[in-house]
Amino acid sequence: MGRSSYSNSKACAVALTISCLIILASAGSFHDEMDITFGGERAKISNGGQDLSLSLDQYSGSGFQSKHEYLFGRFDMQLKLVPGNSAGTVTTFYLSSQGAGHDEIDFEFLGNTTGSPYTIHTNVYSQGKGDKEQQFHLWFDPTVAFHTYTVVWNTQRIIFLIDNIPVRVFNNHEAAGVPFPTSQPMRVYASLWNADDWATQGGRVKTDWTKAPFTAYYREFNANADKVSPNAKSTNSVDDNQAWRTQGIDAAGRNRIRWVQSKYMIYNYCNDHKRFSNGLPAECKRSRFL
Repeated sequence: MGRSSYSNSKACAVALTISCLIILASAGSFHDEMDITFGGERAKISNGGQDLSLSLDQYSGSGFQSKHEYLFGRFDMQLKLVPGNSAGTVTTFYLSSQGAGHDEIDFEFLGNTTGSPYTIHTNVYSQGKGDKEQQFHLWFDPTVAFHTYTVVWNTQRIIFLIDNIPVRVFNNHEAAGVPFPTSQPMRVYASLWNADDWATQGGRVKTDWTKAPFTAYYREFNANADKVSPNAKSTNSVDDNQAWRTQGIDAAGRNRIRWVQSKYMIYNYCNDHKRFSNGLPAECKRSRFL
């Protein structure tokens, strides 16, 4: 058995009763890949399944989730965010398992008043515990055109990328007692909802419902990932040496992430000594690219 196949089999074994169907999952129709979860007609699939829009009004938001669960992979989605006065709104693209001790990897886009920048909120949960937030502004207007937001999740690390530029890395420090998502399969989720009690300037700016409905747009979902099926036997991928399995940050990537974090990061939990008055989390002492 090759090393990659061994790693895959080990990951499947860790998932206890869940067996893995390891395949190359590629970009496809939203009809084939996603289920609308709430919002009714506020969620619309169009253009033959290639485009999906989510809307929010004073009665409800909307959302969707992947038909499949995954255990590690690279997940890309193109988004164009709510334009104009988007204060109070939150648009999301994230992975999550279910249950009280769930794992989760978050991209959340916090709206703002016209002319003020969106806040990109990232977080990682493992075994139900999060509190690992980093927030950024962007070097472009995310409402004018589509941009690609990516999560790479492998056994060594989680990488957040925007237009293939790494903005954050969360490394696996389980050896130091830091929980890391390794055993719970996750689905892909997306939503648009109202969170004006906290989302914009700490909740000081409320949603202006005269501007409703608010609409965000999704396209080009791609999951190059290990699908998980409760009833499937484990099989090898057509391409079992996919780059995401061991993807890290090279010298050019380190330069890019330094640029992003020095110019556009607005909050880093690893610098929040007031919040963690008894000492920063263990991983904060181990990597500058958290």
